[in-house]
Amino acid sequence: MRGFLLGGVMAGALACTLTLGAVPAAQARDGIGPGGAAALGVLGGLAVGGAIAAANDPYYPGKPVYRAPPPPVYVEGPVCHFERRETIDPYGDIYVRRVRVCE
Repeated sequence: MRGFLLGGVMAGALACTLTLGAVPAAQARDGIGPGGAAALGVLGGLAVGGAIAAANDPYYPGKPVYRAPPPPVYVEGPVCHFERRETIDPYGDIYVRRVRVCE
């Protein structure tokens, strides 16, 4: 189907080019000369060709694929708990603080 449509577009472009090429050009002296017209035709052809080539991109990554996440990894670390410890400062005051103790 795509090849059929592309062939139709190319045939239409060729027919249009041949038809417009047969019409005598106006003789305006301030317009684009035959060299400039040829250059613009080449640039237009490159632009259309680039658009057609971009439409036929074989490297499209496709639809996204769902993959299950990896299973969780459990790392057993040190066993820690909190204890209350009494500390005495240099002035003789007693403070009770919670201290984390890891075994």
